[in-house]
Amino acid sequence: MIKTLSDTGMADLVSKKFTPSPAAWEDQVLYFLMLDRFSDNNEDGFAANGTTPLFTVNDNGNAVASEQDANAWSDAGNNFTGGNLKGLTNKIDYLKGLGITTIWISPVFKQVAFENSYHGYGIQNYLETDPHFGTKEDLKELVEKAHAAGIYVILDIILNHSGNVFSYKGNTHGLKWNGSKFEAEGFNDAAGQPVIPFSSGIQAQDNDAVWPMEFQEPDCFTQKGEISNWDFFPEFLEGDFFNLKDVFLGSGNIDSYNASQALKNLCHVYKYWIAFADIDGYRVDTVKHMDPGAARFFAAGIHEFAQKIGKENFYLIGEITGSRRDAFNTLETTGLDAALGIADIQEKMEKTVKGFVHPNEYFGLFRNSLLVGKESHTWFRNKVVTMFDDHDKVSEGGYKTRFCADNNGDKLILAALALNATTLGIPCVYYGSEQCFDGEGGADRYIRETMFGGGFGAFRSKERHCFNTEQQVYKELSKILSVRKERVTIRRGRQYLREISGDGIHFGLPGFFGGSNEIRSIIPWSRIMDDEEIVLAINTDFNNELSAWVTLDNDLHNTGESFRCIYSTNAGQIETTATIEARNGKAIQVKVPAAGFGIYVKN
Repeated sequence: MIKTLSDTGMADLVSKKFTPSPAAWEDQVLYFLMLDRFSDNNEDGFAANGTTPLFTVNDNGNAVASEQDANAWSDAGNNFTGGNLKGLTNKIDYLKGLGITTIWISPVFKQVAFENSYHGYGIQNYLETDPHFGTKEDLKELVEKAHAAGIYVILDIILNHSGNVFSYKGNTHGLKWNGSKFEAEGFNDAAGQPVIPFSSGIQAQDNDAVWPMEFQEPDCFTQKGEISNWDFFPEFLEGDFFNLKDVFLGSGNIDSYNASQALKNLCHVYKYWIAFADIDGYRVDTVKHMDPGAARFFAAGIHEFAQKIGKENFYLIGEITGSRRDAFNTLETTGLDAALGIADIQEKMEKTVKGFVHPNEYFGLFRNSLLVGKESHTWFRNKVVTMFDDHDKVSEGGYKTRFCADNNGDKLILAALALNATTLGIPCVYYGSEQCFDGEGGADRYIRETMFGGGFGAFRSKERHCFNTEQQVYKELSKILSVRKERVTIRRGRQYLREISGDGIHFGLPGFFGGSNEIRSIIPWSRIMDDEEIVLAINTDFNNELSAWVTLDNDLHNTGESFRCIYSTNAGQIETTATIEARNGKAIQVKVPAAGFGIYVKN
C-alpha cells in the first residue's frame, strides 16, 4: 500500500504515452453505472464459465415470493452485492454494441471498512481501490480495454468529504452543525471505534483512520458536525455530509483563494489516478458544498496537468445544482467543463415524454441563451450532461423511482432515451434503463438494482442477469445512437421545438387540447447546422400511431423538395419520403409509431 503522496512515483508514471482526449465531448454518449451493482463477472454468455442465467419475464418477482424472501431481497440492497472491475471489463462489448462511447463509473476508491459504502462515496484511502471492486491493476486493465474499443472512462471523485474516518467526542453518532468546531474523540479503527489519536504521526493499520498519511493531519477537516439545513450558508459549505467528514479545502474569495494543504493533496491524488490508469475525465461530486475558489483551484490544476501529458480536453463534470444562471456562472468562474442535471432537466425530460408538461418546459431550458450571457444556445451542447434516471433520483413526495416504474414509463422508455440522445447536451444513460429497469421505493437502493443478479436483482429477482442484447429497447437505442454518430448535426446543431398541425392549416406547439390533462401527441424538433436541417420526433401516445404536419426552417428549403425517413421504430417507415409544402411557411407530414421515434433528413 502507498503510505504517502511522495511514494506515488509520479515522475515514472507520466513518462508513458497517454490516450488523447476526444475533440468534442458533445459527440460522446455517456453511460453511468454503479460498480457494485453492474457486473460480478459471472454471467452466462459473457464471463468464462459464467453460471448466472439470463433473466426472462418468468423470473420477474422470483426473489419476493414470501414476506421473508422480500425482506431478504431488500436487505441485500443495503450491502455490497459483488459488482467489480473485472465484470465491467468483460462488458465492454455489451456497451460498445449499445453505442456507448464513455463510461462514467461510481467511485472505485477504498471505503471505510466498518460501513457498507457500496456506493463508493465514503473514502478511507484515496490511493487504493476498494477490495470489493478489485485491484488497481484491474482498473488499469479496464481502461486499456475500453480505450482499445474506442470508449473513454470517467471516474466519479469526491473533494468535499472523506468517509466516516473519525468520531466526535462524546457523540459517536455525530453532532449537528451550529457554527462551532467540535472536538474529535479520535480516528476510527477498522471496527469503527475512535481509539486512534486524532493527530499526525499516528500508528495506524491499513484499514484504520484515513490514508495517505498526509490526510491524518487534524486540520484537514472542518469538524463542524452534520448539515441539517442544506441551503443555509455557510452550513452547506462547512458541515459534514451526514457522517461523511467535511474536508477543509481553504478560504477566501474566488480570485484570491487560499487553498488548504488538504486541497493541494487532493489535487495530487487525482493527478495520480489520471497518470496511473490513463483516465479521461472526472465527475466531481457535491460541487455545491465546495467554495467556488476550491473548485477553480482544482480545475486549473487538473487541466494543466492533463494538458501537459497530452490530454488537451480532459473533462471535469461538476454536480452543480440550482438555476441555469447559477449553474453556468459556476462553470464560467470555476473552469469546470460541464454541469450535471441542472435546472430540473431530469424532471422536465421525464414529464415531457410522459405527457405531463408542455414540451417547451424542457426545450426552453436550452433556448434562453441570454439568461446565461451567451449569443447562441449551441453553447449548451457541451456544457450540460443530460439524463432522466440516476442513482439519487427523487420523485414527487420524496419517493425514489426510475422512469419505467410508473405512468406508463415502460411503454415510453425508448422515446425518453431517444429524446435524451438527440437533443442538446451530452447524453448519459443510467445503467439498466436500456433494459427497462423499474426500481422504486423509499430508499436509494431500490433504484440501484444489480444488472448481474445476485441477491438483489432487477425486477425484484435474484440470480438472473439482465445483459440482454436482444432486448428491443437495447436494439433500437443502438440504432439511434448509430445514426447520432453518423450525423454531426444531431450532435452539435442548433435546436428548435417545432409547431405541428393535424389539418395542415392550423399550427401550434404541442400542448394540452380538448381539456385533457395529458399530452398525447407528436413532439418534433429540428437540429440545424450550417445549411442542414434534421427533423426528429417522438410520439407520447403509447396506444396510437400519429401523423402531423411539422414546420421547417422557411429559408433552407423549397416547396417540392422532400425529406426521407432514415430511422423509425417502425422499420416499414424507413426510406419513406415526405414532400415539402407551403404550409406555415414550409412543412412536411411525418408519421411516428405509438411511443416511438423517427428521424427525417433532406433528400
